[in-house]
Order: sequence, then structure tokens, then C-alpha cells
Amino acid sequence: MRMRAPRRNGPDVNLTPLIDVVFLLLIFFMVSTTFSKQSEIVVELPEASDQPVQEKQAPIDLIIDAAGVYYVNDKQLINTQIETLMRALQDASKNKTDTPLIISADGKASHQSVVMAMDAARQVGLLHLSIATKTAKN
Repeated sequence: MRMRAPRRNGPDVNLTPLIDVVFLLLIFFMVSTTFSKQSEIVVELPEASDQPVQEKQAPIDLIIDAAGVYYVNDKQLINTQIETLMRALQDASKNKTDTPLIISADGKASHQSVVMAMDAARQVGLLHLSIATKTAKN
């Protein structure tokens, strides 16, 4: 009896681990590319210019006291009519609609006085309106 030598086949290459690694890499790249965030805030960087810088306009201070009396830039108005308030705001803004307006009202001032001041500012064309607040101290 002749014994045969075991027959050698070519080396077995198992492709399953290779396919698993490629599949995991594919998943990793798919997931990591979905996390790219687009910026929601537009940042306007300053640019150099040979033009002179425009001065920012001083805001108009409109104060309403507890009795509903109006003060425009610390000057008391003669009455509480909307026409008088509109004329005073136009004079203070020098007919420039980009002038900021700050309304400071007393806590006991009527709501009607504040709304009338806001309406007068709108009719004059003052669109940059802010309302000043103060925190109560104990």
C-alpha cells in the first residue's frame, strides 16, 4: 500500500472579516459626514475703507413719569397730546429715521401713555425703539 501524501490545496482565504471591516468603515464615513454643521449666524467682518467713519447718533430719551407727563431728552413737553409728542420727536431726531429711541416709563405710568408714545414714534418714522427697564431693589 502506498500512502499518499495529503493533497495540498491553495491557502483558504476567508473574506468575511475583510467584508466586515469594509462595511464598518463605510458606516463610519456615512455617519461622520452627516455631522457637518452649517453656520446659522452670518458674521460680517469689518473691512478697511478710506471713507470717514460715520458717527453713531445719540439716542433720544423719552421719559414718561407716573402722571403721564412726557420728557424728550430731559425737556418736559407742554401737554400730553400726540401731536406735541410727534413734533418733539421729529425735532429731536432731526428728521432722521435711523435715530434710536429709548422709552423709559415709570412703573405707575398708564399703559395708554406708553402705547401713545410708541404710536407717535411709529408715525414719525422712528423704527429703532427700545424700552428701558429697571430691576426693583429690596
